Amino acid sequence: MKTAPVVTILYCSQCNWLLRAGWMAQELLSTFGDDLASVTLVPGTGGVYQISVNGVMIWDRKIDGGFPDAAQLKQRLRDHSFPDRALGHNDGKTAKH
Repeated sequence: MKTAPVVTILYCSQCNWLLRAGWMAQELLSTFGDDLASVTLVPGTGGVYQISVNGVMIWDRKIDGGFPDAAQLKQRLRDHSFPDRALGHNDGKTAKH
């Protein structure tokens, strides 16, 4: 049996990114709900903003060039953990005819 994904959001507390991290956590929980084991907010320093799933980085502000919007992050989480799941109107996948 596959265990539910654990999402970790590491954010810079010096940069006051707690609200942004909390909003992203709320967005993920509203979309994926009980399919996630947890979403954890971890304060850091030095401009860090990283989101990982079971230890695998799916977003890094410094590598990906800024902050994800909710749709981008949901797509990355879906692609990593729920590849067969549709995200409705936020879905970036194109339907194959």
